[in-house]
Amino acid sequence: MTATGVLVIGSGIAGLSFALKAARFTDVVVVTKKERPESSTNYAQGGIAAVFSPDDSYELHVEDTFVAGAGLCHPDAVEALVREGPERVRELISLGVDFTRAGAHLSLGREGGHSRRRIVRSDDLTGREIERGLLEAVAASPRIHVLEDHAAVDLLVAEEDGAPRCCGALVLDPVTGEVAPFLARAVLLATGGCGQVYRHTTNPGIATGDGVAMAYRAGARVANMEFVQFHPTALYPARERTLLISEAVRGEGAELRRLDGAAFMGDYHPLGSLAPRDVVARAIDREMKRTGDPHVLLDCSAIPEEEIRARFPNILRETAARGIDMLAEPLPVVPAAHYLCGGVLTDTHGRTSLRGLYATGETACTGVHGANRLASNSLLEAVVFAHRASVRLQAELASLPLPSSSPAREAPGGRGEPEGVLLVHDREEIRSLMWDLVGIVRSDERLEFAEARIRQIAEQNETVWASSVPSADLVELRNMVETALLIVRCARRRRESRGLHYNVDHPHRDNEHFLRDTVVGR
Repeated sequence: MTATGVLVIGSGIAGLSFALKAARFTDVVVVTKKERPESSTNYAQGGIAAVFSPDDSYELHVEDTFVAGAGLCHPDAVEALVREGPERVRELISLGVDFTRAGAHLSLGREGGHSRRRIVRSDDLTGREIERGLLEAVAASPRIHVLEDHAAVDLLVAEEDGAPRCCGALVLDPVTGEVAPFLARAVLLATGGCGQVYRHTTNPGIATGDGVAMAYRAGARVANMEFVQFHPTALYPARERTLLISEAVRGEGAELRRLDGAAFMGDYHPLGSLAPRDVVARAIDREMKRTGDPHVLLDCSAIPEEEIRARFPNILRETAARGIDMLAEPLPVVPAAHYLCGGVLTDTHGRTSLRGLYATGETACTGVHGANRLASNSLLEAVVFAHRASVRLQAELASLPLPSSSPAREAPGGRGEPEGVLLVHDREEIRSLMWDLVGIVRSDERLEFAEARIRQIAEQNETVWASSVPSADLVELRNMVETALLIVRCARRRRESRGLHYNVDHPHRDNEHFLRDTVVGR
């Protein structure tokens, strides 16, 4: 049995930045189910939004966030995000993160939904550069121990003064196949998103909704799972994890066109190709359905060649590797599942409804994003609320002692090994169901059918879980099924269309009944 001050599950920007700050006052164990750099952070191209320009203001950033969020942003969370954001960016710089500069100043980009240039970036590999800086800082900390290739299975919950409290997690060691309890005075969930529950996604293979599923099973409240953001421009044909074409490309002048060459975004929004992501994704989806075309085109000809080479070297290199000359021809693009705006419900200090359990980053629902995330607010949210969570935890840690014994929690205890083909089949069926029925455009009938079928898969999966030896694939499948079901349940409750949730049977906003979060619990 292992015990530590704080257990961090996840090694992206949220988990690592929190770990660095928590290590100032306690020992920290970071559990990550893959290699350290493998996280959604590492694939983030665009940047981190923060107010640095003389012509920008906190008020404008707040307003842009509210507009994108379609009425559901929490004002206190947005204020904290925007006003504390620049200082958190300066902290990253002090750690050695090398952001692109224009002379002595940060080079600021612009993305869809932003009224000013405020995207701090490192060319088109911002996430990779942030992850590099954080990993180097973590490696230098004697109080942080990172366990790679270890999968959290379930949270440990104990009764304390008649109320439940999170005090660790069961963790799978894939080498030995053993599931061992890791006790902790507090646990931070920073496991990223759930893009893998959809057939096409920009997320890495590890994004299987683990944190949300574990928190829900442990009794924490979950909110706004219906709001899944589809990035409008993923390179076609989409692969297991497709290449994301950063929104910053449109920010620099690229325009969306049909295969016949006609620009179409002006028909859908005054900002044209710089409209908020939900508008752009639905417009592309509608044009593809209307014309029967398998994709649309992103015309980059308005961007000077030298600017493409300097600003988007990774996209230029990756598209060339796929046989496309971005400098001479438009890019074929389709939408792909990209970001979960809902998650484990927290307050503005990262605390969930389960005492001792914190959540930050894409795993959490802080209220910042509302019904639709403003571009590049995600990395900012991760560092701002990781900081706020560390400050609050430091004040509360004395009241969170280690449990005297390991709380009971059932792990898979069987001896059988399910056939791999069955796990693959269930995984792919979930991804197809979610893509076809719970995607960019939904209906009551599609959602009802999806829920009924996913419940059947969930029941089958729990039977397999109870009788099988543990494996990483089985853990992920269980979490994907749970997460998919939460998305469908929340979508069925919201009988209107708002932000990222569009239902053809309820095509309008209903502020009288649905100007609120969708909250679910056990």
